[in-house]
Amino acid sequence: MTLREFLQSQGVPEPDIESAEELGPEAVQLLAIDRLLVPGVRRYTEREVVERSGVDLETARKLWRAIGFPDVPEDEAAFTDSDIEALATLKQMIDQGVIDPGVALQLTRVYGQSLARMADAQVAAMRERIEQPLRQAGASDTEVAEAVTTVAGAVLPTIEGFVLHLWRRHLAAAAQRQLFYGSESAAGETATVGFADLVGFTALSQQLDQRELAAMVDRFETLAYDTIAELRGRIVKMLGDEVMFVTDDPAPGARIAMHLAEAYADDETLPDVRVGLAVGPVLAREGDYFGPTVNLASRIVNISYAGSAVVSDEVHAALEGNEEFGWKALRPRRLKGIGWTPLWVLTRPGDGGDRHGFPAEVARRMRARRARRRAKEGDGDS
Repeated sequence: MTLREFLQSQGVPEPDIESAEELGPEAVQLLAIDRLLVPGVRRYTEREVVERSGVDLETARKLWRAIGFPDVPEDEAAFTDSDIEALATLKQMIDQGVIDPGVALQLTRVYGQSLARMADAQVAAMRERIEQPLRQAGASDTEVAEAVTTVAGAVLPTIEGFVLHLWRRHLAAAAQRQLFYGSESAAGETATVGFADLVGFTALSQQLDQRELAAMVDRFETLAYDTIAELRGRIVKMLGDEVMFVTDDPAPGARIAMHLAEAYADDETLPDVRVGLAVGPVLAREGDYFGPTVNLASRIVNISYAGSAVVSDEVHAALEGNEEFGWKALRPRRLKGIGWTPLWVLTRPGDGGDRHGFPAEVARRMRARRARRRAKEGDGDS
């Protein structure tokens, strides 16, 4: 089926198809993808949506912005029957007391941010796997457009089912963590918070092309996800060259910190990493964490040596008798917005580190990695 035939089967008006064809194959492809992903004709203005859904105009606009979309001109027919149905369902839940307007707006922001990232990643993967090989093989714009649309239509039901399954699994896990605090509030939650970032990433990124930079970031994320999940931690967010993670207790957080420092010290393709760890009260909100403990962990990672895991005094106090860990005291450091702070380098038992407290085991791994790199460079020159 050609793109024109697909659009005709979806009830797209002939003038709209002809207008897209005048702009070229890519415009026809975008129209087909849009119709594939958002079924139904865009026939309603925002005021018509409000009239049919029963939601007031200001609330509808706030929800639309919370999803992540800009305001739509008043006279533009940009909405479908599905948009009206979704808004009417949300209003029904609010009217029944299942959810209040503020929470609805909060959840909409979280869903919008998460799903926008998922969508960007999926489109990028499709371009890399389908579009780029076809173009390299000499396919025409029309052939590329038809192939991408065909594949998108074929995999869409599978992806929808996969995303729904993942959401349910994460919902079950979140319920186990959060629904049984008794009389305690979310504001009283305690967590161990860690940050790990790549040292010298900004300078290194200036030396790499886009493909090399993407490969490095992908490797960084892969190691982080594997290590943190394996050791019973949770990734809060990735920030390019930095990962934020949390654990319920200090011991898993300390294990993650040590393993991250060692894993990156062994990796030939990445710069060294440094880790900062703190434990204390946190405010959990919209899938993120806030408060002094988070700020402390963030400040600690910024003053840590490459290849080291530095922790707060509270982490040391909680784990001092644990034989899994060794410690090296650092002189107190003045942290921005916090003040003078006692700090500790986390090591393996019996690893006293160097005079700066740098873990000897990590240093050994880093020296071995650098020696291997020099050997490879020497082989390349010969």
